[in-house]
Amino acid sequence: MIYHLALRSFIIGQFLFVFVSASSQDSLYISKDFTKPNLFSSNIEGPAFDKKGNLFVVNFEKDGTIGRVKPNGQAELFLTLPAGSTANSIQFDKAGYMFLADYTGHQVLRVDMKTKTVTVYTHDSFNQPNDLCMNKKGQLFASDPNWKEGTGKLWRIDKGGKAILLLDNLGTTNGIALSPDEKILYVNESVQRNIWSFQIGKNGNLSNKKLLIRFDDFGFDGMKCDKMGNLYATRYGKGTVVVISPEGKIIREIKLQGQNCSNLVFGGSDGKTVFVTMQDRKGIEMFRNEIAGKGY
Repeated sequence: MIYHLALRSFIIGQFLFVFVSASSQDSLYISKDFTKPNLFSSNIEGPAFDKKGNLFVVNFEKDGTIGRVKPNGQAELFLTLPAGSTANSIQFDKAGYMFLADYTGHQVLRVDMKTKTVTVYTHDSFNQPNDLCMNKKGQLFASDPNWKEGTGKLWRIDKGGKAILLLDNLGTTNGIALSPDEKILYVNESVQRNIWSFQIGKNGNLSNKKLLIRFDDFGFDGMKCDKMGNLYATRYGKGTVVVISPEGKIIREIKLQGQNCSNLVFGGSDGKTVFVTMQDRKGIEMFRNEIAGKGY
């Protein structure tokens, strides 16, 4: 696979790196398997890379676990969560701690990656924490839907675990992402099919709510930004990733092999490979992208 060759290029020389990069450009936006299907449960979600380039994904083989996927696509069990906990999203801080949105435990967990010790980072009046993003200050933003009522909340969780309710009058909040300059927070409402943008103040409060875009069919799930500020949103049930400009215009829509795409993350040696978790296929697909992800 192109992605695997790109990783090996750093070991065997610059010439191969140039050759692989050219080949990668010939296959932009073509989705392929990164892992085999049926390695995860139907609740596969929340992909995130650590500093070593390992990909961590929730619900390996069964719910309530965290899987680790090596650069060659081989997956293994990393951690089993305490009884009653099921993660939906993963984020890493600068110190390397893993944070998990525990939607069945109604809390956010923190994992010491060296000891695999799991502790409760914050437990508040959450519906079911769904998706997380983290800024450079170490503040977490969390979506918190109530699927039964079709409503949702937005939280900010400051360093140390103090949870602050930012908004509680939204639709079914799901995917959440920061712009590259971290001045804009994007949040989607799966059932209502809206994507909203908010300005983020210096203290982490939100203002100036604006509708970025609305769709008439299919739901949303996870979202991420590239380094140019374009937003990538998984369209659950349609089996595509839609790319939206900061002005709310559709740039392109990338077709996947499966239909129920739940989340995505940028990675690879140059940050231009997009990895997508697929709930119907219970595995991970990937495609090459022209622009690297936020943070690369």
